[in-house]
Amino acid sequence: MYMQRAIEVSSHAVGLSNPNPPVGAVLVKDGEIIAEGFTGSPGTPHAEAAAILKAGSLANGSSLYVTLEPCSHYGRTAPCVQSIIEAGIKKVHASLIDPDPRVSGSGVEILKQSGVEVSIGEMSDEAQKTMEPHIKLMKTGLPLVTVKFAASLDGKIATTSGESQWITGEKARSVSHTMRSVSDSIMVGIGTVLSDDPKLTARDGQISNKRQPTRIVVDSNARTPIDSAMFSETGQTLIATLKDREPVSAWPNNVTHLKIREDGGKVDLLALFQCLADIPVSSVLVEGGSQLIGALFDQQLVDKVAAFIAPVIIGGEESPSAVGGRGALNMAKISKLSNVMSQNVGDDLLITGDVEY
Repeated sequence: MYMQRAIEVSSHAVGLSNPNPPVGAVLVKDGEIIAEGFTGSPGTPHAEAAAILKAGSLANGSSLYVTLEPCSHYGRTAPCVQSIIEAGIKKVHASLIDPDPRVSGSGVEILKQSGVEVSIGEMSDEAQKTMEPHIKLMKTGLPLVTVKFAASLDGKIATTSGESQWITGEKARSVSHTMRSVSDSIMVGIGTVLSDDPKLTARDGQISNKRQPTRIVVDSNARTPIDSAMFSETGQTLIATLKDREPVSAWPNNVTHLKIREDGGKVDLLALFQCLADIPVSSVLVEGGSQLIGALFDQQLVDKVAAFIAPVIIGGEESPSAVGGRGALNMAKISKLSNVMSQNVGDDLLITGDVEY
């Protein structure tokens, strides 16, 4: 019951806590919750410390339920294990061992050596879902990549003239903005920038208090216009070009230029993701276009799919489909989805799943 609440609390940290993982914590004493906390924006207390601050002296003798092993290293804040020990907490229940090599079990050992009783594994599967980007980043050195697109029933993302707004309804677009708000970044190709001039921001009213995800443009030849709409928005913009391409001199000062090695005349996408992981960016929401999404599938770099399917037919051999690139040569090479879920979003259907190659 208490760990379930800690997992619920951790949802408030998603999209806010990066570069720290989205952790939730609950302090319990005499069968009652006395304080809750979640990891906030960088430099603010981690979940455990936030809960301890709220509880004050009541934390002495309490039990802590937390979704990830407490940290044991100094960063922008002091180690959480230190706060736990000083507060007099007698027992710690943690869902997961932190795969971060700076922690990786050392937090548990320090607590045990200080006389704190520790148990690991409660509701680990549920906690892992919230922590998935952090876990992938720590274990593979790459961010979690989700491809999102809106398509007609026949798989088209635009008409033959290139018009694409709007295939899906208002409710689907609202859900899309929520997805943006819980991702570290939004990625598009230069084709999407030139055709749609997107803002690439999370604009749902319920999430206005969250910081904006980092905007990433894959632009091999540095063609992003200096008057792009996204340049007028708050937040950070990264533009990835080939190493031998100079950025447009008039790009705003808050635009970061990433020089990436070449792969077939275009930005090497694996190298780009490795660069993003170093920042660190733990999750990437890819919103197009067709060629970028296709290239990611061709290189098996996609982890998840979120597809909004509208009950409309666009037709046309020249109308672009959601996934371009080379594609599968035969049925044995197709990308399949597991853990598939579907839900109605207004008149549209949202299908999500994990990619298996």
